[in-house]
Amino acid sequence: MAVSEPTSWKVSYPPRLDFGPQLSHEQLLHSMTSTMSRHAGGPVWLFAYGSLIWRPEGNTLERQRARVHGYHRGLYLWSHAHRGTPQTPGLVFGLDRGGSCSGFAYRLDEGSLEDSLMALWQREMPYPAYRPHWLNCRLDDGSKVQALGFVLERHLPCYAGNLPDTLLSEILARAEGRFGSTRDYVEQTLHALRDHQMPDRNLEARFKRCHTLRQA
Repeated sequence: MAVSEPTSWKVSYPPRLDFGPQLSHEQLLHSMTSTMSRHAGGPVWLFAYGSLIWRPEGNTLERQRARVHGYHRGLYLWSHAHRGTPQTPGLVFGLDRGGSCSGFAYRLDEGSLEDSLMALWQREMPYPAYRPHWLNCRLDDGSKVQALGFVLERHLPCYAGNLPDTLLSEILARAEGRFGSTRDYVEQTLHALRDHQMPDRNLEARFKRCHTLRQA
């Protein structure tokens, strides 16, 4: 039986994107303060599932392999600056509902917490593409912590959804932005996960399928 393509196959490429204005320093601070007000107390942990794995932000005291349930990693977020351009948008990872996701949990240094969090917000939230959320996270040592993560907002125009392989292969071949190409970004993440014995096999298989499509 043929597998039907996701509903987002109707998205044309390049899409028309209007992310709106960047968040001001005051808006970033308000988002950060509001998020921290919901923290249950104790050490502040950060869950890393994409580039934060191989390019962490802020001062950390501890790092452990970790997993969250209820969210999975996917190339579901348009990038018109970091990994693409407005004319040729790329994609970056986000956490979307369903499944589970492996990554790293970082325990942030309380002595420089505010600076680390602001640097993190400036990196992850220049536009309101994510929703900062406290995730139930199981560490490699078996303990459970509440970890800060950035999950996707499906109603925003920057949400690409689960694009078909034909379109994803085109984006991987073409999109490049300020920090490099979408392809390099995916490869670096895959390598980091593999090097730490927690490969994302679904993502590995999809990346291989897209590479095969480009060669066909």
